[in-house]
Formats: sequence, C-alpha cells, structure tokens
Amino acid sequence: MGQFQTKLLLATKNQGKVKEFQHFFAELGWHVEAVPQDAPDVVEDKDTFAGNAIKKAEEIAKAYHMPALADDSGLEVDALQGRPGVYSARYAGEHATDVENNTKLVGELAEVSDESRTARFVSAIALARPGQETLVSFGTLDGAILRAGRGTQGFGYDPLFVLPDRDKTLAELSLEEKNLISHRAKALRGMIEMLKMEGHTGAESETDKGIGE
Repeated sequence: MGQFQTKLLLATKNQGKVKEFQHFFAELGWHVEAVPQDAPDVVEDKDTFAGNAIKKAEEIAKAYHMPALADDSGLEVDALQGRPGVYSARYAGEHATDVENNTKLVGELAEVSDESRTARFVSAIALARPGQETLVSFGTLDGAILRAGRGTQGFGYDPLFVLPDRDKTLAELSLEEKNLISHRAKALRGMIEMLKMEGHTGAESETDKGIGE
C-alpha cells in the first residue's frame, strides 16, 4: 500500500495560525489547511475555552465529513476572577479593537497592586474526528499584567503581558521566541503527544483506521 498525508481542516481563515499548526502536525506527516472561505461561522457561545474549541471542531468536522481542528484561547486575570476569559477578544465590546480591550483591562486593574496582577494565557485545542472521540489538549503561559504596554510585536494583550523570568512582554519577543513558549504551542505539543499515544508516529498508511479519511 502507498502512503498518504492525512488532511485536517483548521477552523480558521487566518493563514498565520494555519502555518503554526502545520509546523507541529508535519511531524506526523499530516497536512493542515484553513476551512474554505464559505465555511459556516460557528457561534462561540460556551463558557469555557474547551467548550468553544470542541463546538467549532465538531461542527466543521460534521459539515465537511473529515477531521477538523479548532482552538480557543484567552487571558485570565486573577484579580478579575478569571476575566476576560472567553470574552478576551471582545472584552470592550463585540467589535472592540486590541487598543480598546487593553485600555479597559488597564483601567480595571488601576487600583490593583503590582504583586496581585498575576495572569495567564490559556489555550484549548480540539480535534474532532467523525465516528471517534474528540481529543482536547490544553496549554498555559503564566505572567503578569503591566500598567502600560511595552513592545510592538504580537497582538491582543501581548504588550501588557510580562514574563517575570525574562522581564519582557510577549510584544517584546520575536515571533519565533513567542512560539516556543506560548500557550498555544504547549497545547499543540500536547495534542501531538496524545496522537502519538494512539499510535500515530509518522506518515499514515492507507490501511490505518485511526484518523485517516
């Protein structure tokens, strides 16, 4: 029997995110691509990162009858009882910009001491496979929230999120540095390890009955 690459749909139209996922799944000989431009929009209405990731992956897998990946991530601030959480991208409103979200966060933490500004980025990645159990992997990155942003790299809350052991914000790291330590990278590595435990270790043969199409 010949060899083939398992193809996975990623519930995003962001090519930067697609490349990040491709980098990790290449280890298994699998190809990741974005959903088609006319893919149905999945409403993220769950109250956990895992819930949203699972819903997106399972709906895309069902729509296209093939394995699908999805992720949901955000920022949890201890002094705000975990907010903004699943609302991270729309914390200041449904169509809020990064600047608006950051401004709201800084304002809410104005009276919080430096010692109590701990926070973490959380990522949940789901892999839905028709007829099989959906896998979920998590990753976190611990840090703290500054009173003013630093750095010009990254996006979202990156300029406010400082890594105490480096005294740098995520926006002061190169993309390569960030991808080595990020919450999403940790979740991706976890997913790859889960798949290896299932027996997926390289290019799949046509007789493989696991995730293959």
